[in-house]
Amino acid sequence: MSTELSDEETEALIERAAKQIERRGMEVPAVLMLEMHKPLSYVASQAAIVFAPFLVPVLGYNGVHDYSRLLTRRENVEKLICRLEAGAQTAKAATEAPCNT
Repeated sequence: MSTELSDEETEALIERAAKQIERRGMEVPAVLMLEMHKPLSYVASQAAIVFAPFLVPVLGYNGVHDYSRLLTRRENVEKLICRLEAGAQTAKAATEAPCNT
C-alpha cells in the first residue's frame, strides 16, 4: 500500500466521514473539533496508528489505515470541514419553507 492517498480515495474518505457525521447530527461539534485540532492533524494521524489495537474493532484495519493517511495532510481536514459546512447549509435550506402568509 502506498502512503499517499489518491485524489479519488481522499474524496471518498471525506464523503464517507461526512455522511457518518451528518447521520448522527454532529456537524457543528465535528466542525468545532476539527477547527480546534487542525494544527495537530499530523499528530492525530500518528496517534491513530498508536491506538490502532483499540480502533480496529470499531473502524476495521483498512479504516484506521485510511483515516490515518487522510489526517496526515492538513488540507484534507479543511476539505472535510468545508464538506460538512456545505452539507449543513444544504440541509438548512431544505428545511426552511418559504413563508406564504
